[in-house]
This record gives sequence, structure tokens and C-alpha cells, in this order.
Amino acid sequence: MLKIFGNFNGRDCDGISRRNFLQVGSLGAAGLTLPGLLQARALAATQGRQVKNKSVIWVWLSGGPTHVETFDPKMDAPSEYRSLTGECATPIPGVTVGGTFPEIGKVADKMALVRSFAHGNSSHGTATTWVMTGYEDRENMKPSLGSIIAKASGTTNPRTGMPTYVRMGAIRSDGPGWLGTQFQALDPSGQARKNMELEMDSSRMENRRGLLNGLDTISRTVDRSGQMEGLDGFEQQAFNLVLGDAKGAFDINKESAKTRERYGKGLGEQLLLARRLCAAGCGFVSINYGGWDMHGSLVRSITSRAPQMDRGLSALISDLHESGQSEDTLVVITGEFGRTPRVNKSAGRDHWGRLCTLALAGGGLRMGQVIGRSSRNVEVPEEGPVHPQDVMATILHMYGLDPKLQFTNPQGRPMYMIEQGRLIKDLV
Repeated sequence: MLKIFGNFNGRDCDGISRRNFLQVGSLGAAGLTLPGLLQARALAATQGRQVKNKSVIWVWLSGGPTHVETFDPKMDAPSEYRSLTGECATPIPGVTVGGTFPEIGKVADKMALVRSFAHGNSSHGTATTWVMTGYEDRENMKPSLGSIIAKASGTTNPRTGMPTYVRMGAIRSDGPGWLGTQFQALDPSGQARKNMELEMDSSRMENRRGLLNGLDTISRTVDRSGQMEGLDGFEQQAFNLVLGDAKGAFDINKESAKTRERYGKGLGEQLLLARRLCAAGCGFVSINYGGWDMHGSLVRSITSRAPQMDRGLSALISDLHESGQSEDTLVVITGEFGRTPRVNKSAGRDHWGRLCTLALAGGGLRMGQVIGRSSRNVEVPEEGPVHPQDVMATILHMYGLDPKLQFTNPQGRPMYMIEQGRLIKDLV
């Protein structure tokens, strides 16, 4: 039921315009409201920003992936430090990856392997907050990078209606913090996603179309200022999105059997979905692929966990490159921290925040290189240290946003999203 407040003149008695309460279909719970559709493009303009049509697929290896057995095998180190799974060759001369990632090794020339990423914290919770937000303060929660992008570019793509920020599996500190709940991620497995599926008979659809037309008539009758003129076109656009194919991006079964086989099951299906969402206008997709807290029996554990990652990521990177989408889509592979350089008595590695896992692919950045260098025993950065805010600054730059981006907090104070981040110069 739609309630029209008293003295309607294009605004209700609380000062909320018709744009703020009119929702098309049941998309409101997914953030796909007319305010989002109408204001997304205007938001950047009014705040002096023009956000590039870029996307990030953020692959989070929760638990703390070993940096040694993933992207820095260090086979010339003493035996108690070097990779327990050996190494795989890459097209980059002299560069290898961990021995359980042969397919990723083949596409490493389309990646940047960062071997000097660190922050120093070895607590799952605090380290996750640090990487996701750029700050280790868990009390005064800062916005996550995905929410920052949603705030900067609008919660929905103004052309397709696709949500800007989507997550597959919650990650600690992946929320909007003080920016507000309207900038949180949409979960494709949640109720908001289900609300995108419209199942109604033609008479109800016609009633909805009539509602839109009726509201348009009301606005023309009572709005003497002319401020509501032209909204009918936007309403029609939003209505067509409801009837259109935007929601089809969430269906990986629209891909060929050959493509689905290429990516594989599990993580591969999520990566394929992420690629489809980004192609349809999504700006930031996060995926949580856990199980990396390998304190013991590391070889057995990583041999079980690596195949989905190896197959899915190599397929994604190749697919993005072949389609030309890699220029606009950046893949980020990281976790909360790395693992201890020395193997422990349980044949595993413990928490280690002094050197962490990070690799990137695409985004129009410089690929086919190793950035930074770890110490002889893969303990700390030896050259070119990279910190969480540096990663965020570089990604903001990729979107065409100033790394010194500011938003006003609920107390009315302008706040920097990051304060110390510097561009990773070898990438841009």
C-alpha cells in the first residue's frame, strides 16, 4: 500500500520527495529503488567526482593463506622455510608460484605478484579489519572498500540497475561502517536477491504500471514548480529494468556448458558469477573462500584446498583477458595475514602478519611482474613494502577517484577514507 502524505506538493510533510519512497516492484530490498537509479550518476557529479566504469573481484582467502606456498615459494631458502609443496613455473623468467597452482602459474604473466605486502597484525579479527578497511580499529568501524565504492559511484549502476556492491559469503568488516546501511553489500543468496525475482500475473503488473502512471498524474497536478517534470521517463526506465534482463546476470546457467566446465564447481561457480555481474555493471564483488588457517598438516590441507582456486582463478583471469574485460576488471587475491616462515612441529605454519599474501590481475594496471621482495627466509618485506592503505589507494586511483577521498560522517565532519595510502607505483 502506498501512502501519500498530507499537503503533497512533490514532497511529503517530512521533506522527503516522491523519489525517496517510490519503489518499482520488489527491488527496493535489493537497493534497486528509483532514488538509486536516478541519483547514482548525479551523485558523482554533485560531489565533484567521475567514477570510471571499473570493477573489482575481491577473492578473500579467509583464515590466513600461506604466502610461501601460494606466490612466494622461495626454494633457495633453507628447507624449514621454503615451500613444502615445491614450485610451478610461470611465463615470467625466474618467477615461480607454489607447487599446487600449476594453472595459475600459466597465467602469471597476466598477474602482479606482490611479495612485500604486510601490516604486522596476527589476529584474525583485527588483521581482517585492517585489510578490509585500511585501519585496525575495530571499535570505530571504518567503511570497507566495497562500501566506499558504493558511496562514491551510487548504490546501483545507473544504466543497468545492477547493485554496485555484491558479496558472496560474509567477511568480517566488509560493511559500510558509519557510511550507513544503504551502502552495504547485496548477498545473492539472501532475501534481497530473491526479491529481484518478479513472479506475478499480468493483471498485477498492469496495476503496478497504473500506479506509476497515477503518481505521475498526481505530481503534474500538484507540483506547480515544475520540479517533477520529466520523472515519467525515469519511472519507465526503472519499470523496464524490472521486466528486463538485469537479474539474468545472476544466473550462471546462461553460460555454455563448456564455460562452466572451464571454471569448475564451488569457487569456480562463484568466480564465473562475479565475472557476469561485473560485465553487467556491478562495481565490486567480494568472495570468501575460507579454510586457510593451516596450523598443521599443511601439505595435505593445501592439496585439498588449492585445486578449486587454481582452476577457478586461472579460468577467470584467462576469460577476462580473452574477452577484453580485464582492462576494466581487477582481480584481487588476499587474506588477513600470511603464515610463519618456519614450519612448526605439526608440519604447518602459524599466524604471521609481518608478511602477507597478495596478487592482482587486470584492471588496466601493469601486469606480468613481481612487486617488492621478501627477505631471504620470507619473514618480512626486504624491498618495496606495501600496506593495506596502499592497496586501497591504488584501487581508488583505478576507479578514477582521489586516494584522499572524503565523506562527511554522521557528526558532520569530513573524513578521509584513507589517510596514509600511497599508490603502488609499479602498478599504475
